Order: sequence, then structure tokens, then C-alpha cells
Amino acid sequence: MENLFNKYLESVERTETILYTGSVISVTENVIKSCGPYSAKGEICSIKMPDGKSSILAEVVAIEGTTISLTAYGSTNGIKIGCEVVASGHVLEVGVGDALLGRVIDATGKPYDGKGEIVPSAFYPAIASAPNPMLRRPINKRIVTGVRAIDSLLAVGRGQRLGIFAGSGVGKSTLLSMIARNTNADVNVIGLIGERGREVKDFIERDLGKEGLKRSVIVVATGDQPSICRLRSAYVTTAIAEYFRDQGKDVMLMFDNVTRFAHAQREIALANGEPPAQRGYPPSVFDLLPKLLERTGTNDKGSITAFYTVLVDGDDFDEPITDKVRGTVDGHIVLSRSLADRYHYPAIDVLKSISRLSKRVSGTETLKACAVIRKLMAAYADNEEMINAGVYQKGANPMIDAAIEKHEAIEAFLTQEEFDPCPIEDTLRKLSDLSGVVIPEEEASISPALYRSTTAEIVAANSSATGSAARAALAKTAEAFEASKAENKKS
Repeated sequence: MENLFNKYLESVERTETILYTGSVISVTENVIKSCGPYSAKGEICSIKMPDGKSSILAEVVAIEGTTISLTAYGSTNGIKIGCEVVASGHVLEVGVGDALLGRVIDATGKPYDGKGEIVPSAFYPAIASAPNPMLRRPINKRIVTGVRAIDSLLAVGRGQRLGIFAGSGVGKSTLLSMIARNTNADVNVIGLIGERGREVKDFIERDLGKEGLKRSVIVVATGDQPSICRLRSAYVTTAIAEYFRDQGKDVMLMFDNVTRFAHAQREIALANGEPPAQRGYPPSVFDLLPKLLERTGTNDKGSITAFYTVLVDGDDFDEPITDKVRGTVDGHIVLSRSLADRYHYPAIDVLKSISRLSKRVSGTETLKACAVIRKLMAAYADNEEMINAGVYQKGANPMIDAAIEKHEAIEAFLTQEEFDPCPIEDTLRKLSDLSGVVIPEEEASISPALYRSTTAEIVAANSSATGSAARAALAKTAEAFEASKAENKKS
């Protein structure tokens, strides 16, 4: 009863007592222009249809004098000159709360799954600023994805942001579904932006499944929906993840995909007269991308670990969106079409991929094992043509010999069926067997590198001026690390 009362109380508090209105003066496929109402850029308005019974939501995207440009969250069919436009007095907000778990919603936060109304606990603005960088918690704990290639050679920290770069049909969505099912994060927030309608239901029912859906929130804007829906669904997805982060949770945000988000902004910007710049993308696209991506990560309460997929146009990994995202996030995972053609799934090209924070969340022996495997893979890749052509003679180079001997075992380690999760303990055990480096059990903990000395501490310890004090600090750090190991063994 109290929740029901609060719902109506919030509705009353959010109702504008003074309505600013205007009227439609022109309509195109992407842009509606009206004379008035008095409004701000980003404000939500409703356009009343000629029948007087229905209306559609639209957002103010540009203001020029008394002329307002809006983009509708629906079809513009049926809108006539003179239709009334009413300003709401607020920007797009999304209802948030635990009631969202297990639900599928649209770009405005409304139910999309036919399971009834969602009663929110609060409202979050869809567009918000990134956390203060000085208040962000350090990233020093591992998050498990259940994917061997990632958890071993591309270890991810809680609060890290990574891009998954691939052309079409190489396995981006399948990789996301594996992570969603197997991660040890508290909550999954998944944005399906510009996807095919068929793929949405397939992802939910076939890839994610009932168990995965229970702790997930899915935001959907299919490719046939207006560009503003595809654009704003990205912000709604991020706002929901921010809510759960503010509750102190570790959130896994999966965003599929950034390229369609950029396409949506390009359509809106070009329709409003913004000049194209790089490959037809207007400057606003490259301004919005870092503002969106920087909102994830850690804050002073919780974390959002984010995986952003990027559909690489024409398999050109230097195209503008790919280049911009790669320079903004904390690492990139490259999916190779040639690996996919050889039925190597997930098709992760480890040598072209990097996790910038893997050293902060991996144990010392784990890093040594990863170095061994990477060197063997690099040696094989550099000499693959000679090996396959039979030119290379065994015994000419010990490193190449070892790479050839281990090649099939490394391939088997990196391939994984989508229905075959791999706990971190199994991943490290297999990595140890493969590399020959003994990895202690305590390195399977969530923070195996928590007490490792920083570069600044090591440099200070080697300095003659502050050597004794710094060495004492390092000794104290080492003692804390040993105590942590002992505690891990007990637990």
C-alpha cells in the first residue's frame, strides 16, 4: 500500500502546474519543427495527435529563436501542421529500482516485455555527468567473466571499461551472453541498441536464459525504431547501471553496440544541419562518445564494469568510431574473422587485444604464465607461413620449436563452447599446466595483487634519500600480503 501511495505522490510532485505550449509548423521523417513551446534543449515534450485522444513523446534537439526542433520517440505519421506541442518541464528520466531486475524496457524506461507496470524506487536522469575522477575508487579487484581467454590473458578489473571490436557475424553478441551468464557481478545491465528484432528475443531466450535474466535489466531499441530511441536507450542503459552502482553493487554493463549509437546521433545531427566531418560523422558524435563512456567505471560507492561492442565498418580497425572508442576505454578485445572462419570461438585475437589493467588484478605467477603463453603465440604467428610451407627446420630456433609443440594445446585452451563456463580456479590451473609456471591457489582470489608495491613505492625504496623509510613501508606491505595469503588459505 505504501509503495502504491508513493507512486501517486511522486506523480503529483512531478506534474507541471504551468504548461508551455506551441504548435507544429513542419514535419519531416526525422525532425518536427514547432513555434514554441518555451523549453530547454533535451526537454521532453508531448505532441497531441489530431484525434485528440493520443500523443507521442518527442525531445527538443535544437532551438533557433522561437522555432523548436524535436525528434519523436515514434512514427511521425499522422502529425499535422498545427498539432499542439506541450513541454513537460523535465529532461528524460528513467524509473530505477530492484523492480527492474528480470525486465525488458524501451528507450523511455517503459515495459517492453508485456509483464505489467514497473513501480520504480526513484528516478535518474538519462543524461548525467561522469563521477569526479578524484572520488573514483582504485581498480584493484578482479571480475570473472567465465571466458578462459579473457580471465587468463586479458584479466579484467572491477570498474574497468573494455571495447569488443569486430565486424558483423564474428560473435560479439554470443561473447556478451557468455559473460552475462557466467560473471560474478551482482547485476547485469544490457543495452541492445539498433539490433535486429529477431536477435533481441534470441538473445534473451536462447543466449541469456531464465537464470541470466533474473539478475539482468535489458534495454531495447531495435534498428527500425527512430534514431532518438536508439540514441537515448544508450543513456537509459547507463543511468540504470549508475543507480545500482550507487547502491554499492558491482554492475556488469554490456552495450551492443556503440556504432549504432553513433549512427543515430549522425542521423539527428545531419537532419538538423550539422556539417559532416570524418566519413560523414559530424563533430557532435565524437563529443558525445567520451561523455557516455566516462560515466561508467568506479565511484565512491560501487563499480560498473563495462563491455562496449563496436561494429567495425568493413573490418577497418582504423575507422573513426573504432579509433575513438579504443582511445577512450581501458582496453580492447579484437575478434578476428579469420579465427571465426576456422571455427575458433570465441574468436579473440589475443595478440591484438590488451587489458590495460590486467597487471593490477593478476597475481605475480599468473603474469609470468601469461607472458610465457604470449611469447609462444607471438613466435608461432611470426613464423606461421614458414611453418605451414614446411620451410622451417626443427631445431633451428628453440622458441619456435616450443611454439610449434604447444600450438594445438594453446588453441584448445583459448577455444570454448558458449555453454561451457570456466571458473577462475579451473582457468588458472589450465594456464599453469600449459605454461609450466606454478600458480598458487591464492592467486584465484578476487584481489591477488592488492598488496603489490606500486611503481612509486619501488622507486622511493631505491632512492638514497628516502630509502630506509620506503623500505620499511615495502616490508610492511609484504607482511600484509603474507597475512592476506594466510587468510585466503583459511577461507
